[in-house]
Amino acid sequence: MKKFVYVLLLAAMLLALSGCGQQAAAPEAQKVVYLINGALGDNAFYDSGKLGIDAIAAKYGVETRVIECNFDAGKYEPALQAGVDYADVIFVISYGFEDQLKAMADKYPDKIFVNIDTVVENSGKTITSVDYIEEESAYLAGVVAGLVTTDTTIANVNADKIVGVVGGDVDPVVSAFVWAYGEGARSVDPEIQVAAKSLGGAWDDSAKGKQAALQLYDQKADIVFQVAAAAGIGVLQAAAERSLYAIGVDTNQNDLEPGFVVASDVKNVGKTIETVFATIQDGSYKPGVVIEDGLKSGGVDIVLDAKVQVLPQSVIDKVMDLRQQIIDGKLVIARYGGQDVWN
Repeated sequence: MKKFVYVLLLAAMLLALSGCGQQAAAPEAQKVVYLINGALGDNAFYDSGKLGIDAIAAKYGVETRVIECNFDAGKYEPALQAGVDYADVIFVISYGFEDQLKAMADKYPDKIFVNIDTVVENSGKTITSVDYIEEESAYLAGVVAGLVTTDTTIANVNADKIVGVVGGDVDPVVSAFVWAYGEGARSVDPEIQVAAKSLGGAWDDSAKGKQAALQLYDQKADIVFQVAAAAGIGVLQAAAERSLYAIGVDTNQNDLEPGFVVASDVKNVGKTIETVFATIQDGSYKPGVVIEDGLKSGGVDIVLDAKVQVLPQSVIDKVMDLRQQIIDGKLVIARYGGQDVWN
């Protein structure tokens, strides 16, 4: 009987020790930082990423933090340090501080750095970059613009074949948008002219965006594509003021100025963050690679749905057919090669 009691006590002790061991081995909740060179509130690129951060917080229970640099170069390095001090995983939009990011990634090789929208490679090859194929969706935006400017049955469209575009700066990513937009527009009619204006880095100045768009409308552009983050909201406002048309960017902006924003060239930053973080969670994440994210993978897209639909069904059908051709690989859109699109 005593032996039986001893066996029961021993078993209980082993179970208790086993339980303690399992509890100690449980991983701590991961912490994630979303570090951006700009600021939230743009209704576009940065806000799209925040949606992804919120989604992974809800799904996985991770702790998250957003660090905004507000385009202040003095904040870039301290923001990176704050990010690595807090988080295990840093999703970063590093325009303007790529070199600091490389140095920080080499200094902290155990941290996961995911750079979004540009390719940044550190010597330790630990930074994974997401390179969007924005040419695919921007080409479709150009097709929309070309079909609008050549269709005078659409209200207020004039006989001149001119389309416009406002870019936040002349960097390679914006230039890729502008170039592909022009290619798409001229695929409708080679005589279409593309008038482009850069805001010179004033990404958060909607007044400048509006002024640039009004100048393009004065030059007889029927439709203006905004690739200017928060400043681009001014472009949409200008379209409504002139009763003309605009194309939004990064998120679905079609209903921000109903009846005047006919399409949006979407860049799904939030979806990208969710997809990459899922690989971190399941162990399939690979550091130091470049992830190309285009129409087929859902990284970019064209959205035509709107509460007030301006586009004729024939235009919608044409654009959606081309979209599917790109996804199926039947229509291949060339990548931007450094051409001057601003003169």
